[in-house]
Amino acid sequence: MAAIGYEEIVGAPKVLLHDHLDGGLRPATIIELAEGVGHPLPSTDPAELGRWFVDAANSGSLERYLETFAHTVAVMQTPEGLRRVARECALDLAADGVVYAEVRFAPEQHLERGLTLDEVVDAVQAGFAEGVALAAQAGQTIRVGTLLTAMRHAARSQEIAELAVRYRDHGVVGFDIAGAEAGFPPTRHLDAFEYLQRENFHFTIHAGEGFGLPSIWQAIQWCGADRLGHGVRIVDDITPGDRPVLGRLAAYVRDKRIPLELCPSSNVQTGAATSIAEHPIGLLRDLRFRVTVNTDNRLMSGTSMSREMALLVEAFDYGWAELQWFTINAMKSAFIPFDERLAIINDVIKPGYAKLLP
Repeated sequence: MAAIGYEEIVGAPKVLLHDHLDGGLRPATIIELAEGVGHPLPSTDPAELGRWFVDAANSGSLERYLETFAHTVAVMQTPEGLRRVARECALDLAADGVVYAEVRFAPEQHLERGLTLDEVVDAVQAGFAEGVALAAQAGQTIRVGTLLTAMRHAARSQEIAELAVRYRDHGVVGFDIAGAEAGFPPTRHLDAFEYLQRENFHFTIHAGEGFGLPSIWQAIQWCGADRLGHGVRIVDDITPGDRPVLGRLAAYVRDKRIPLELCPSSNVQTGAATSIAEHPIGLLRDLRFRVTVNTDNRLMSGTSMSREMALLVEAFDYGWAELQWFTINAMKSAFIPFDERLAIINDVIKPGYAKLLP
C-alpha cells in the first residue's frame, strides 16, 4: 500500500474533540494583540515566536510550559481579542479539513479587563460564527461546538457549569475541568458534576494524563464523566503481552465505550508518552478502546489534526481505514444530538473516506 501523503490527509474529513482555544493562536495574531494591550513578548517575529512556544513547551520545565499560556491568555482579555482568536481558530481548523470541532476554553481566565463571564462567552461564540461563515464562503464546511472549562485549582466550577447550561442552546455543547491533576482531584467539583447530570448536560474531565488511574477512576465512577480528557494512563491498568490482560478499570472503560481524547504530540511533550511510536494509542487502538485523535494545544505542540494523523501513519503504518475509524469514533463521541452526529458520519465522513479507501 502506498504511503499516505500529508496533503491527502489535509483533504480528508477530520473530527476534533480536545482543542484548547488559548493553545491554538496564530503567532502573528499574538504579536498584534499584544501590541494593542501593551503585553511584552519573547519575540515580535511571528516565525521566531512560534518556535519559542514549541521550544518552551518541549523544555521539560512546567514553569516554561505554563508561561506560554500566560502570553496567549494575556491577549484574550477584550471582546475584540477573543472574537478574533475564535474566528481564526474556526478558519484554521476548517482549512485543515476538520469538519466538526469541540473547542474548549476557561471563561474565568478572561476577566482581567473587566469582562463578565457572559461577555466572554458571547465574544467567543460570535468569533466562531464568523469563522464558520467565512470558511463556508471559501468552500470549507465546519461545525464548532464550545466546551466551557473550569479550572480545577479554583472554586468556580459550579458557576461555570451553570454558565454552560445557560448557553446550551447558543453553541455551548459541554463542560470540562482542566489544570493540575495532582492535589486537585475531580471530586472537589462533585457539586458541579451532579448539577450537570440533573440538567442532562454533557461533560468531559481532564484525567489520566498527569496523575494516572486514581484520577480516571474518580472522573468516571464518582463524577460520571462522558469522556476522558487524555485518559492515556488507562494503559497502566493493562498488562502487556501476546494477549494483553485488562484490569477492572480498563475493562470497564472499554466495555462502556468511554471515549479517550488522546493527544499524541502533547502527551510526548508532557512526558505521558516517550515518543509517538511508543504512545499507548497503538495498543489502545488494537484493543478497540473508543480512541480519538486530538491536538490539545496546536500552538504549543506546533501541530494540527493532519499532522497528528500523519505522525500516526508514520509510526504505526496506519492506512485510510484506521484514520476513518478514529474519525468516526470521535464523531460518535461528540456532544451534539445523535441524529446530527449520524448525519455528519453518513453525509460527510463516510463519503469523504470512500474516495480514499482502496
